[in-house]
Amino acid sequence: MNMKIFTKKTIVFVLVVLILFTVACAQLQRQHYEGAAAGAVVGGVAGALLDKKNPWRGGVIGAGLGTVFGATIADISIRGSREAYQTGKPVEYRTEDGRGYYRAEPTSDYYYKDPYTKCRKVSEKIWENGKLIKETVKEVCESEKHEKTY
Repeated sequence: MNMKIFTKKTIVFVLVVLILFTVACAQLQRQHYEGAAAGAVVGGVAGALLDKKNPWRGGVIGAGLGTVFGATIADISIRGSREAYQTGKPVEYRTEDGRGYYRAEPTSDYYYKDPYTKCRKVSEKIWENGKLIKETVKEVCESEKHEKTY
């Protein structure tokens, strides 16, 4: 009987977590999903390799943590590139312990892809423990919406 209560509580807990995760994911963009997926894969593999007694447990814990870290890095990238686009100045973020460092810097002036879309290229660099781990150039754009109304 005690096992039935534990099982029902576990099922209810898992359902609540899934519902909350689904609601939270509605606010995410494509880059968040990509970052979360990459983090989950790396974290899952690392967790499985590190937990010698129970690789499944390590993989699940690692995937969960990797998902959160991957989505967080994607969010920082989105915010930093937008801020650099809007201000025309470099943007920097650092972790509290100083081990992680993000920098976004505009590398071009504004240009127009079409009459309604204004763009700018932004260079992003991410360092971890003083070592450059990622360097990309993004095209960040804003556009005006024009609709014919009656």
